[in-house]
Amino acid sequence: MTVEQAFIALALAGLLLICGVFIRRHVTLLQRLYLPSSIVAGTLALLAGPEVLGRFMSQAAPESGLVDGLFPDYVTEVWRALPSLLITIVFACLFVGKRIPPLAVIWQRAGPMIAHGQALAWGQYVVGITLVMVLLRPVFGMPAMTGALIEIGFEGGHGTAAGLAETFRELGFANGADLAIGLATVGVVSGVLLGTLLVNWGVRSGRIDPEAAGCDPEAAGEADPDASQGDGVRPGAAEPLAIHFGYLALAIAAGWLILQGLVWVESVTWGRGEEGLELLVHVPLFPLAMIGGVLFQLAMMRAGRAEAIDRDLINRISAASLDVLIVAALATLSLEALGTYFWPLVILAMAGIAWNLVGFLVLAPRMIPDHWFEKGLANFGQGIGMTVIGLLLVRMSDPQNRSGAMEGFGYKQLLFEPVVGGGLFTAASLPLLYAFGALPVLAGTASLMLGWLLFGWWAFGRQRA
Repeated sequence: MTVEQAFIALALAGLLLICGVFIRRHVTLLQRLYLPSSIVAGTLALLAGPEVLGRFMSQAAPESGLVDGLFPDYVTEVWRALPSLLITIVFACLFVGKRIPPLAVIWQRAGPMIAHGQALAWGQYVVGITLVMVLLRPVFGMPAMTGALIEIGFEGGHGTAAGLAETFRELGFANGADLAIGLATVGVVSGVLLGTLLVNWGVRSGRIDPEAAGCDPEAAGEADPDASQGDGVRPGAAEPLAIHFGYLALAIAAGWLILQGLVWVESVTWGRGEEGLELLVHVPLFPLAMIGGVLFQLAMMRAGRAEAIDRDLINRISAASLDVLIVAALATLSLEALGTYFWPLVILAMAGIAWNLVGFLVLAPRMIPDHWFEKGLANFGQGIGMTVIGLLLVRMSDPQNRSGAMEGFGYKQLLFEPVVGGGLFTAASLPLLYAFGALPVLAGTASLMLGWLLFGWWAFGRQRA
């Protein structure tokens, strides 16, 4: 493909986003579901592409010239390549420009939410891998990597699922990315619907103050759960957009160097020779770009230059990258793969939803000593539909932040996202399952889940009792 073709593909993605904003603004149901305009735009691209319009026209009017949909082949190829690149920018943005407090402060403010969130995340692996061993592999012939799809799709979301597409292909499970994106879409919708029901139940049962509960849809849709606690843009502090791209380039470069170093260590140790075990070569760049962002931010803080970074501008770069990523990922979604694995998809989705409900209704009251409903609801939203749904449910249940859930939710990400929810283990789970199989990974994830459950109950749950 040429630079001109890539430019045209990006321009078409921008036009689709404008259409998505227009449709969302005039369709009340989409607003009530809090579906981002990027998902609406991606769905439009899918309908107008080869998977829907192309298939229909190839049967109804093969001579029409629309057998590949409205978009040329090269546009689809560019869109297919974009997610693995854009997700690196999104993850590099997570901690650049944020105030990173001492670990003691983070733990004091968000310890119960961290323990509860970690238990939910590792439990998604336990549920998924168990389903693979007892049902999905014997009945449907699904590979062991299927056990990671719930965490990748629900906790990681569209961006993580699309970003891992190349890893899925390298490991011989190319359809896994389509299934993960499908689960991510189910998670967003079910998270909003179930979260709204839970908020109403909390109000009626007295678990939430009726006067405090409510939702500002505009604020919920625009706020950044990972935003710093600073004052935002200040005169003299904001730098040009190009400079901030340079900051992100340094963060990504640091992550790339870390990844290359790890790959080199693997090549001279356990991965050495023809019989060596290669794991890190299949790990994508984006989780290491997040670590690079943390190191870059700490370096800027140490040098006294942290004020030069405009967090609001970093947020805009991240949001724009994520919007285009989601459009590209949904536009290239394989409906044939979803149809082939329809029942495994349904089983995984139902099991993931059930586990998250158990995590909220059963585990949260026993692991979070104060305001368990609001704080547990934040973890429930993130566990089923990414960070943005967790933020939305916090604003619905406690818009005035009387419970401290919003602050704790932001601090939680500092000790959560580097590992799961798109972090290092999320990326490494696929090569681990591929190399070792389901049982060893199940044993490891179950141990971590039980460890966080017992620790959360011992350290925090007894305070509530």
